[in-house]
Amino acid sequence: MDSELTIIGGGLAGSEAAWQAAERGVRVALFEMRPVRDTPAHVSDRLAELVCSNSMGARSIDRALGLLKEEMRRLDSLIIACAEAAAVPAGGALAVDREFFAQEVTHRIQGHPNIKLCRQEVTRLPLGPTIIATGPLTSDALAEEIVALTGNHQLYFFDAMAPIVEAESIDMEVAFRASRYDRGEQDEGDYINCPLTEAEYTAFMEALLGAEIIPLRDFERGDQRFFEACLPVEVLAARGHESLAFGPLRPVGLTDPRNGRRPYAVVQLRQDNLAATLYNMVGFQTSLRWGEQKRVFRMIPGLENAEFVRYGQMHRNTFINTPRLLDATLRLNTPDADSRPPIWFAGQITGTEGYVGSAMGGLVAGLNAALYLQGQPALAFPPTTMMGALLHYVSNADPQVFQPMKANFGLMPVLEKRVRRKKERYQAYARRALADLQPVVLKHRCNTLD
Repeated sequence: MDSELTIIGGGLAGSEAAWQAAERGVRVALFEMRPVRDTPAHVSDRLAELVCSNSMGARSIDRALGLLKEEMRRLDSLIIACAEAAAVPAGGALAVDREFFAQEVTHRIQGHPNIKLCRQEVTRLPLGPTIIATGPLTSDALAEEIVALTGNHQLYFFDAMAPIVEAESIDMEVAFRASRYDRGEQDEGDYINCPLTEAEYTAFMEALLGAEIIPLRDFERGDQRFFEACLPVEVLAARGHESLAFGPLRPVGLTDPRNGRRPYAVVQLRQDNLAATLYNMVGFQTSLRWGEQKRVFRMIPGLENAEFVRYGQMHRNTFINTPRLLDATLRLNTPDADSRPPIWFAGQITGTEGYVGSAMGGLVAGLNAALYLQGQPALAFPPTTMMGALLHYVSNADPQVFQPMKANFGLMPVLEKRVRRKKERYQAYARRALADLQPVVLKHRCNTLD
């Protein structure tokens, strides 16, 4: 590890951090343990592999994730550029062909002259400046090192992946194409919708609640927590009979072309690859046994003969108590931090939840590591930007009850002038954020290699 900067983890955050530092002339050693050591969720050795949904959220800047992506795009984000190159139709969202996306990130990282990609597991923290971006599936050995470094026990919750089905196995005489409120970019709609009557919905709920789940493994036993925005469908269903009908199966804005009426509930499927041969079940993250998934999900009209190319899974997500450990630049600020070379954390391990939030952390950590190595002051993003607001939250939340957070407008400072209508208010937040980001963008461009 003789490079100027060591980055551990080749996911979204690690890849973004490596790119940002390398673009500023810093020599980077990026360590990724796959394929030497696999994880419970990944299926390839590509960098930035997406293991849950293939969607990176809304594009519009009056949506929180849309604004966050726009801020990152203006800072020349690798992940956003690769996502745009791998985009598939998804209405107003940015969804990607996950294989093409990961391949594109890997290709660009491997081709950068300042980045050395090292395929090996890191079990001991290096002695030089380091970014830890190991994500929610941090290996046990490195997790122990992090605990020893921080003096805090690791926290964890459980995340679940949605199933993916073959498009040809969906019965399109029952299912229909449409986007809610006709917001799709194509006339036929970007989503495939499977409509349920009230009786079909009731039967499905009963089967779902009676299905067998995968038992926890030994290392997962204890305080089981789920991230509220990514609940397994069976956990959400247990909250009440109508919880799915008013949640991921809400039928508003959709009309069944067979009868011209709104269904009682709708299961939506979103395109998962550029060839449109695979579709994932929106909102159907699950921990059911695979055989149970096949039995229960085939009760959904249109999916009676569905061929599953990937079943849903549940895995452990690890994150640190960021408010106790990091500042808003993502640098470790424990009392003894100055006695050793600097360490930054990035990605979901910091509690910046979701694909885009994870990559954003990598961008900030990579940028600040480069600034440190070049003798320049660290950069804390304005709290009026979505990047700054999310980083301020994770570094300043109450450490006693800290939980991961996705980007949302509720994190941002209130506007000087009150705007009553939500859409207009969010547009005002976005205008202010991009204006306040502009000085950062100009400084970024001055410090980036041509």
